[in-house]
Amino acid sequence: MTVRDVGVIIVAAGSSTRAPGESGAELKQLRWVAGKPMLLHSLQTFQARPDVAMVVCVVPQRYAGDPPPWLFQCDIERMLISVGGKTRGESVQNGLEDLTSACQIVLIHDAARPLVTPEMIDRVVAEARKGHGAIAALPVTDTLKEVDADGRIVRTVDRTNLWRAQTPQGFPRQLIVRAHADASAAHVTATDDAALLERLGLPVVVVRGSERAMKVTEEGDFVRAEALFPLAE
Repeated sequence: MTVRDVGVIIVAAGSSTRAPGESGAELKQLRWVAGKPMLLHSLQTFQARPDVAMVVCVVPQRYAGDPPPWLFQCDIERMLISVGGKTRGESVQNGLEDLTSACQIVLIHDAARPLVTPEMIDRVVAEARKGHGAIAALPVTDTLKEVDADGRIVRTVDRTNLWRAQTPQGFPRQLIVRAHADASAAHVTATDDAALLERLGLPVVVVRGSERAMKVTEEGDFVRAEALFPLAE
């Protein structure tokens, strides 16, 4: 029998300034792509896993009290709505506090990646169960150039050991709680959760991600994501 000990935090509290939507007010993580809102794609993907005990959706405060009705097209017994903070770190901390005690493995995922695959999640969870952090990532294949303020090339960066971080990122619960608490006390911010473990010298490994698990950031990304969804089915 599968033990339900995985808790998922889907971070959907960002302001979406680079893809505001046609109305100028709609958040990208709530916009529709391939027949449903981006956030709902991820929510249903994680809830399809038998080992997931709870999914916490961290949304802006104005949506927390009156969530979009489509959010309830899922297993509401395994879903909570949490209020986003002023920073990504605060939002994740709020989600951590709302996870039930059964959740001893924590996955943190960006709602802007609606094409996360079950295989990616499997690999991240398997590594996190070994007692360390794990992130989905892809090796850098393009040539990288460092430039100065005027756009002049300073040097070519060796890409041999460079990877592009994706989500989900997974951790034993006690490690990610400790990392966030320490960062909060030190007023440290980071663009992803793995960096908070790194600053404490705690190990984090990469597992293979997916090119399909793109991050929807710019307006044109919605067209790309729409085209990729049939390939992911």
